Amino acid sequence: MTEQMTTGLDLTDLLALYDRHERFEASFPDLRREELAHLVRQVGLFGNAGAVIYSDLGAATADAAIEAQMAHFQSIGQAFEWKVYAHDQPPDLVARLAAHGFEIDEHEAILVLDVHSVPAVLLAPTPNVKRVQQLDELRDVAAIRQRVRGDQVVERLARELRDVPEYLSVYVAYVENAPAACGWIRFPKTSPFASLWGGATLPELRKRGLYTALLAARVHEASARGWRFVTVDARSMSRPILEKRGFRLLTYATACTWHG
Repeated sequence: MTEQMTTGLDLTDLLALYDRHERFEASFPDLRREELAHLVRQVGLFGNAGAVIYSDLGAATADAAIEAQMAHFQSIGQAFEWKVYAHDQPPDLVARLAAHGFEIDEHEAILVLDVHSVPAVLLAPTPNVKRVQQLDELRDVAAIRQRVRGDQVVERLARELRDVPEYLSVYVAYVENAPAACGWIRFPKTSPFASLWGGATLPELRKRGLYTALLAARVHEASARGWRFVTVDARSMSRPILEKRGFRLLTYATACTWHG
């Protein structure tokens, strides 16, 4: 994560750096990394789903590789997500996964912000945003996520905050002392990329600057801790907001899920 590693990079070089750190070498507290000949497999350690986030396949070998991963995850009783990036080979990998029964999600824009070039809007104070300090404060995150996304991620967040507190920071924005929006940021040890996750705002409290306030709080922490880049997997609603705040398009990705 040195200055020499990351200065003077164009988007092509930056994408190669991203592939190396965020895909090929990536490790996660709740997953076990398994490096195979032409892909990297992540196996869930706590009953959670697994993943394939890096692959380098050929047209002649892709279908066999897909079937091998389906068989493996079937044997251990896990669903898994195969995340396909726009520059992955073969070019029709998403279509091949669909033909094997994978559920294809909306493609996302992978955006990156150079923390050394943060726009002024992300430097403003954020008094209405608080970082979660105690596990019981995650109840505010749970309330927001349940209403906005209909999901519960608190168990995973609690485990990470308890076991690897330096890896995760969770933030909540408040309106009149009531939880209104949330988001978190992860800090991999050996990567120059911190990553943003979980952004959600109560519908009736949108367009009040809460999204930007949460963004600013997390980017500020990344800068203070010495991270050079911040990334986010952005959908169509959040992408324009992020690009107005200095994020650049790096590539696209499509999540393809096999439920078994």
